[in-house]
Amino acid sequence: MENKEDSLINQIIKTNDYAHELYLADFLRGTVIRSAIHELKLPLGSRGLDAGCGIGSHVLLLAKVVGPAGYVTGLDLSPELLNYAREIAQMSGLSEDVSFQEGDVNKLPFDDNCFDWAWSSDCIGYDPVGKHSALKELTRVVKPGGSIIILMWSSQQLLPGYPRLEARLNATSQGIAPFATGVSPELHFMRTLGVFQKIGLKDTGAWTFVGSFHAPLSDNVRNALISLFDMRWGEPQSELTQEDWVEYQRLCRLESPDFILNLPDYYAFFTYSMFRGKVDK
Repeated sequence: MENKEDSLINQIIKTNDYAHELYLADFLRGTVIRSAIHELKLPLGSRGLDAGCGIGSHVLLLAKVVGPAGYVTGLDLSPELLNYAREIAQMSGLSEDVSFQEGDVNKLPFDDNCFDWAWSSDCIGYDPVGKHSALKELTRVVKPGGSIIILMWSSQQLLPGYPRLEARLNATSQGIAPFATGVSPELHFMRTLGVFQKIGLKDTGAWTFVGSFHAPLSDNVRNALISLFDMRWGEPQSELTQEDWVEYQRLCRLESPDFILNLPDYYAFFTYSMFRGKVDK
């Protein structure tokens, strides 16, 4: 069940499809994101950047960790998403501890050495070609000894009992996105430690966090999973056999009597992987 604050946020963003997808996603990934932030042990009173902050939900989580003496800046290309972020921060009582600025992760509108750390979740890792330049920009704006952290969805098992179908869906062009054919394997998100080392980050490390959910599903989790099916696989008809396409529609379409989320024993999980390195300047 939604609490009062969630209900208000839902009302604010319901007219923007992408903002609503980000809102729903936090019902799946929220616990995992909190675990990742806890692992970082960010210093109280530190100042950080969330690069690609969307509607600002992670900015608020980070701000709570660094405390009222700290400060977190959220950056995003979308002025509309940033407007939502400001409204949500105001409702959450954290508007004095955060700010939001429009800008490009590949050309950050900040001076050198102005943050103690920089975080990017589900953003920089989605551009394998531009990741190198974006990480160099994060390194520029973070002080010596500060951390660069990137986090991204890395795997899932969403169709219990149908591993072959899910493997084929994951091999479609949308299912493997953003890792397009022809991109060097070294640029894959899971090879981020190598990119960190190339740009001179030290004390690099990697962690994986698991989130799971099972029946009975709350309305928010159910809606988030419906959104996730579409985001991960979309309309893959041209890349599946006719048999697989029929099976996909049977299991993953809300209107189907065999919709998989209706299973009384439904269970699924996903993983997020996080990479961290320290600036050595």
